Amino acid sequence: MPAPIAVIIPSFNAAHALPATTEALLGGLTDGLVAELILSDGGSKDGITEVARELGATLVTGPKGRGGQIARGVAAARAPWVLILHADTHLSHGWAQAAYSHMENHPDKAGWFHLRFRASGFVPRLIAEGANLRSRFLGLPYGDQGLLIAQATLEEVGGVPEIPLMEDVALARRLKGRLRPLGVIALTSAERYETEGWLRRSISNLGTLVRYFLGASPEELVTRYERQNKRQ
Repeated sequence: MPAPIAVIIPSFNAAHALPATTEALLGGLTDGLVAELILSDGGSKDGITEVARELGATLVTGPKGRGGQIARGVAAARAPWVLILHADTHLSHGWAQAAYSHMENHPDKAGWFHLRFRASGFVPRLIAEGANLRSRFLGLPYGDQGLLIAQATLEEVGGVPEIPLMEDVALARRLKGRLRPLGVIALTSAERYETEGWLRRSISNLGTLVRYFLGASPEELVTRYERQNKRQ
């Protein structure tokens, strides 16, 4: 049977992070689950073409904006399932077995991974656990937790929203009642939290979510988000 999963990674000046991220996927390659790796780039200036070639990945290019980048990656995929993964998120050992079980037993649902930061201490653990509780009880996993979903299911809910920010929340809302935890850890970068401060970053993320639910456009939110990052 052909390998069933296409891994989709949106990238923007993230070439330095990709080797470690893809190395963590090797279990899926050796188990015959990963058919293709697709990097969907938004205009990087960091040698992404060469990195894609070295990784044996298909490179898809287009305007910056994570929703659109992911949608283009999905459109290029030939496998029946896609694993949407951020460039700085590493899946832990055992992810391939969890993915296989999910595909066999829950083919109409989307699976997300338990979040953990690559940082030590009480505060990182607390914030990660809050994210996992949000995902479980509110059905709102974020993109840094990864998402495993069948192409057919994705088509049923209208695909990945082609918006520059909050595409993960918008897709989770489309998938209401069809999301389940995979029971495996996704280790994500803590760089932004460590740069901005854990509390400040958490409050900023919550504020962005609240503004989105209150009707702020993704375009407005991404402009504000990028302006804040430039001040760091």
